[in-house]
Amino acid sequence: MFSRSKDNTPAPQPVAAPAAFKRAGRSAAPSIISADMAITGTLTSTGDIQIDGRVEGDVRSVGLVIGDKAEIHGEILAEDVTVRGKVIGRIRARKVLLAATSHVEGDILHEAFAVESGAFFEGNCRHSDNPLGEARPAAPAASEPERPAAPAASFAPLGTAAT
Repeated sequence: MFSRSKDNTPAPQPVAAPAAFKRAGRSAAPSIISADMAITGTLTSTGDIQIDGRVEGDVRSVGLVIGDKAEIHGEILAEDVTVRGKVIGRIRARKVLLAATSHVEGDILHEAFAVESGAFFEGNCRHSDNPLGEARPAAPAASEPERPAAPAASFAPLGTAAT
């Protein structure tokens, strides 16, 4: 009854998660800013963030998902960004996806960029091999001479001479 069994079957081993679910250096669950939360200030994470509320400030993370009702007013720096809500500000990321429900007003600096039909985007987008490493464009230095403005063009209605 309590004697040792001569059966030497090994104890069952825990099942490892498939490689597709493992992310090097990233936590399994994202940090979540819920729909009823508003944050003023910079958000920084070494993992993923999901924002469903409102953020007034910059966001820096590895992965970022901006929900349908979310709103961000500030600069975004991330490896991977999915926008479903509203962003007013610059986005710098390796991969950017603008979903059909997204509304983005600002420039996008990216390595890979995808836009679904129905997305709203007003700004400039530019490819970069290192979007996270590029600094903001600097304003002209005070010591640089200003270029003279080009003379204004004179336009006249068709059929009349310009003076």
